[in-house]
Amino acid sequence: MLFAGIYGFVTRRNLLAILISVELVLNAVDINFAVFNRYLFPAQLEGFFFTLFVIGISACEAAVAIAIIINIYRNLRNLEVTNLSQLKD
Repeated sequence: MLFAGIYGFVTRRNLLAILISVELVLNAVDINFAVFNRYLFPAQLEGFFFTLFVIGISACEAAVAIAIIINIYRNLRNLEVTNLSQLKD
């Protein structure tokens, strides 16, 4: 899942597709936290707490990113990354 997210982040030009790719990377991190905690420290819950923290942070990040993407779409009527240089004017 991590490499699928990285591949999508590098190859996509649409801002929503890039956001989904970043969310895939964060979900891969969540899975790694939970699995490593389960096998390395089965009696402790730190990995699960980190997972909940990352899920909360990614939800906030997604909300802010969607708000920014909506504003970009209102200004440019396009979500391609190559057209973002028009916002400098």
